[in-house]
Amino acid sequence: MPGFQPSRILPALESGLSFFRPHHQELRRRLTIIVAGIVVSSAIAYYFAEPLARLCIAPLLGASPLVGKLVYTGLPEAFIAYLKIAVLAGIIGSMPLTFYQTWAFIAPGLHQQEKRTTLTIAFWASLLFAAGTGFSFFIALPQLLKYFMSYVSSGLVPLPKFGAYLHFVATMTIGVGLAFEIPFLMIMAKKTGLVTGDYFRKKRIWFYAIIVIGAFFLSSGDLAATALLSLPLFLLYEAGSAMANHFA
Repeated sequence: MPGFQPSRILPALESGLSFFRPHHQELRRRLTIIVAGIVVSSAIAYYFAEPLARLCIAPLLGASPLVGKLVYTGLPEAFIAYLKIAVLAGIIGSMPLTFYQTWAFIAPGLHQQEKRTTLTIAFWASLLFAAGTGFSFFIALPQLLKYFMSYVSSGLVPLPKFGAYLHFVATMTIGVGLAFEIPFLMIMAKKTGLVTGDYFRKKRIWFYAIIVIGAFFLSSGDLAATALLSLPLFLLYEAGSAMANHFA
């Protein structure tokens, strides 16, 4: 190709990358600490995997007297389920370390006002996520399981699989926790200028459709459970819309 000289381009590319290399090294160091924290927390959590599993199973056992125990059909299923519980607990348990390392990486490049804004965002995002996971596990999940167990009869005995049930609990809990970020994200979108005016009110029907689709997948495709999950998310959306108009 005329004018294409790799001998000039490669040194320029290396020079450009060298500018970012100190940041790459710092990022790699921070990520290494975060991963190490997750590994250590997961190893500790694995020691308590059985009590954690009992905690997760308790809502199911309370939903129907006919559910006396869970089963597993694959030989490694129980081990993998315990491992997933440990990793999930490890990720949650190491969140303070993760937040600190993330903050330590970005803080030097922020002004004082930007630091305060970032801390405010992290605080409210964490609080809403914790509220969502608590609502999901202690309120929504027991009611949802009671509905699922209402199909039990003398000729229909429930034999829930251990691994599948824990996967369902984790997916629903994390999904609802993320869904509780809706009001916060709506306010931030309005404050940063990503949306203006009555955008959320005008686009309500489309967001409602997205909520229903998300609830459908979180509830494993059951229509009644989809409705049960969608209603509080609709309320969150309306609350977010009202707060966005008020605070932004």
